[in-house]
Amino acid sequence: MTTTTRAAWERRVEELWSSFDDHAPADFLARAEALAAELPPGDAVALYELASAHDALDREEEAASLYRRALAAGLPGERRRQAVVQLGSTLRNLGRTEESIALLAAERKAVSDELDGAVAAFLSLSLADAGREREALSLALTALVPHLPRYGRSLTAYARDLAAGGGAAG
Repeated sequence: MTTTTRAAWERRVEELWSSFDDHAPADFLARAEALAAELPPGDAVALYELASAHDALDREEEAASLYRRALAAGLPGERRRQAVVQLGSTLRNLGRTEESIALLAAERKAVSDELDGAVAAFLSLSLADAGREREALSLALTALVPHLPRYGRSLTAYARDLAAGGGAAG
Protein backbone atom coordinates (compact mmCIF):
# COMPACT_ATOMS: atom_id res chain seq x y z
CA MET A 1 0.00 0.00 0.00
CA THR A 2 1.44 3.38 -0.99
CA THR A 3 1.76 6.25 1.46
CA THR A 4 -1.06 8.10 -0.31
CA THR A 5 -3.31 5.05 -0.24
CA ARG A 6 -2.46 4.42 3.43
CA ALA A 7 -3.33 8.04 4.27
CA ALA A 8 -6.69 7.65 2.51
CA TRP A 9 -7.30 4.43 4.43
CA GLU A 10 -6.50 6.20 7.72
CA ARG A 11 -8.99 8.96 6.82
CA ARG A 12 -11.69 6.38 6.18
CA VAL A 13 -10.95 4.76 9.54
CA GLU A 14 -11.26 8.17 11.24
CA GLU A 15 -14.54 8.81 9.41
CA LEU A 16 -15.91 5.46 10.54
CA TRP A 17 -15.02 6.16 14.17
CA SER A 18 -16.47 9.67 14.02
CA SER A 19 -19.76 8.17 12.81
CA PHE A 20 -19.81 5.35 15.39
CA ASP A 21 -23.16 6.43 16.87
CA ASP A 22 -24.76 6.50 13.43
CA HIS A 23 -24.33 2.75 12.91
CA ALA A 24 -26.01 -0.31 14.30
CA PRO A 25 -23.41 -2.53 16.01
CA ALA A 26 -23.38 -5.17 13.28
CA ASP A 27 -23.04 -2.52 10.57
CA PHE A 28 -20.18 -0.79 12.38
CA LEU A 29 -18.33 -4.06 12.85
CA ALA A 30 -18.87 -5.06 9.21
CA ARG A 31 -17.45 -1.72 8.07
CA ALA A 32 -14.45 -2.07 10.39
CA GLU A 33 -13.84 -5.60 9.12
CA ALA A 34 -14.04 -4.42 5.51
CA LEU A 35 -11.48 -1.69 6.17
CA ALA A 36 -9.18 -4.11 7.96
CA ALA A 37 -9.45 -6.56 5.06
CA GLU A 38 -7.94 -3.93 2.75
CA LEU A 39 -4.61 -4.35 4.54
CA PRO A 40 -2.45 -7.46 4.37
CA PRO A 41 -3.43 -10.34 6.69
CA GLY A 42 -1.85 -9.94 10.10
CA ASP A 43 -1.26 -6.20 9.65
CA ALA A 44 -0.79 -4.76 13.16
CA VAL A 45 -2.80 -1.59 12.49
CA ALA A 46 -5.69 -3.54 10.96
CA LEU A 47 -5.69 -5.89 13.97
CA TYR A 48 -5.70 -2.90 16.34
CA GLU A 49 -8.62 -1.24 14.57
CA LEU A 50 -10.56 -4.51 14.65
CA ALA A 51 -9.76 -4.92 18.35
CA SER A 52 -10.97 -1.39 19.02
CA ALA A 53 -14.19 -2.04 17.10
CA HIS A 54 -14.88 -5.21 19.09
CA ASP A 55 -14.04 -3.37 22.31
CA ALA A 56 -16.39 -0.48 21.51
CA LEU A 57 -19.15 -3.03 20.95
CA ASP A 58 -18.50 -4.75 24.32
CA ARG A 59 -17.03 -7.83 22.71
CA GLU A 60 -14.12 -7.95 25.13
CA GLU A 61 -12.90 -11.52 24.55
CA GLU A 62 -12.49 -10.88 20.82
CA ALA A 63 -10.95 -7.49 21.53
CA ALA A 64 -8.37 -8.89 23.95
CA SER A 65 -7.23 -11.51 21.45
CA LEU A 66 -6.95 -8.95 18.65
CA TYR A 67 -5.09 -6.44 20.84
CA ARG A 68 -2.56 -9.15 21.72
CA ARG A 69 -2.12 -10.06 18.07
CA ALA A 70 -1.68 -6.40 17.09
CA LEU A 71 0.96 -5.87 19.76
CA ALA A 72 2.74 -9.11 18.81
CA ALA A 73 2.74 -7.99 15.16
CA GLY A 74 4.67 -4.86 16.11
CA LEU A 75 1.98 -2.21 16.34
CA PRO A 76 3.77 1.10 15.80
CA GLY A 77 3.70 4.53 17.38
CA GLU A 78 0.88 5.97 19.43
CA ARG A 79 -1.41 3.08 18.57
CA ARG A 80 0.89 0.72 20.46
CA ARG A 81 0.37 2.56 23.72
CA GLN A 82 -3.35 2.99 23.02
CA ALA A 83 -3.56 -0.77 22.50
CA VAL A 84 -1.86 -1.40 25.85
CA VAL A 85 -4.25 0.97 27.64
CA GLN A 86 -7.27 -0.53 25.91
CA LEU A 87 -6.10 -4.10 26.52
CA GLY A 88 -5.55 -3.27 30.18
CA SER A 89 -9.07 -1.91 30.43
CA THR A 90 -10.48 -4.90 28.57
CA LEU A 91 -8.67 -7.36 30.83
CA ARG A 92 -10.13 -5.57 33.85
CA ASN A 93 -13.62 -5.84 32.35
CA LEU A 94 -13.03 -9.55 31.82
CA GLY A 95 -12.13 -9.98 35.50
CA ARG A 96 -8.44 -10.50 34.77
CA THR A 97 -7.49 -7.76 37.19
CA GLU A 98 -4.00 -8.94 38.11
CA GLU A 99 -3.09 -9.32 34.44
CA SER A 100 -4.38 -5.79 33.81
CA ILE A 101 -2.34 -4.44 36.72
CA ALA A 102 0.84 -6.15 35.51
CA LEU A 103 0.38 -4.89 31.94
CA LEU A 104 -0.40 -1.29 32.90
CA ALA A 105 2.24 -1.10 35.65
CA ALA A 106 4.88 -2.24 33.15
CA GLU A 107 3.62 0.31 30.62
CA ARG A 108 3.89 3.08 33.20
CA LYS A 109 7.59 2.31 33.58
CA ALA A 110 8.27 1.74 29.87
CA VAL A 111 7.54 5.11 28.30
CA SER A 112 6.19 8.55 29.06
CA ASP A 113 3.97 10.59 26.77
CA GLU A 114 0.57 12.29 26.60
CA LEU A 115 -1.12 8.99 27.48
CA ASP A 116 0.51 8.80 30.93
CA GLY A 117 -2.73 9.97 32.57
CA ALA A 118 -4.75 7.32 30.75
CA VAL A 119 -2.33 4.59 31.83
CA ALA A 120 -2.57 5.82 35.43
CA ALA A 121 -6.36 6.08 35.30
CA PHE A 122 -6.92 2.56 34.03
CA LEU A 123 -4.28 1.16 36.37
CA SER A 124 -6.07 2.93 39.23
CA LEU A 125 -9.35 1.26 38.27
CA SER A 126 -7.68 -2.15 38.21
CA LEU A 127 -5.98 -1.55 41.55
CA ALA A 128 -9.33 -0.58 43.08
CA ASP A 129 -10.93 -3.74 41.68
CA ALA A 130 -8.11 -5.73 43.27
CA GLY A 131 -8.94 -4.25 46.67
CA ARG A 132 -5.97 -1.91 46.60
CA GLU A 133 -8.05 1.27 46.89
CA ARG A 134 -5.47 3.37 48.77
CA GLU A 135 -2.83 2.62 46.16
CA ALA A 136 -5.35 3.37 43.41
CA LEU A 137 -6.27 6.71 44.94
CA SER A 138 -2.60 7.57 45.47
CA LEU A 139 -1.84 6.85 41.82
CA ALA A 140 -4.85 8.84 40.60
CA LEU A 141 -3.93 11.84 42.76
CA THR A 142 -0.32 11.70 41.61
CA ALA A 143 -1.47 11.68 37.98
CA LEU A 144 -3.73 14.66 38.68
CA VAL A 145 -1.05 16.84 40.34
CA PRO A 146 0.55 18.15 37.10
CA HIS A 147 -2.84 19.52 36.03
CA LEU A 148 -3.42 21.58 39.16
CA PRO A 149 -2.10 25.14 39.39
CA ARG A 150 -2.05 24.95 43.17
CA TYR A 151 -1.98 22.32 45.90
CA GLY A 152 0.50 20.10 44.07
CA ARG A 153 2.84 19.82 47.04
CA SER A 154 0.01 18.96 49.43
CA LEU A 155 -1.60 16.43 47.11
CA THR A 156 1.76 14.83 46.40
CA ALA A 157 2.28 14.41 50.15
CA TYR A 158 -1.23 13.00 50.61
CA ALA A 159 -0.71 10.59 47.71
CA ARG A 160 2.62 9.43 49.15
CA ASP A 161 0.99 8.94 52.56
CA LEU A 162 -1.90 6.95 51.06
CA ALA A 163 0.53 4.66 49.23
CA ALA A 164 2.45 4.13 52.46
CA GLY A 165 -0.76 3.21 54.28
CA GLY A 166 -0.92 6.33 56.47
CA GLY A 167 -4.00 8.34 57.33
CA ALA A 168 -3.06 11.99 56.89
CA ALA A 169 -0.30 14.15 55.47
CA GLY A 170 0.60 17.77 55.88
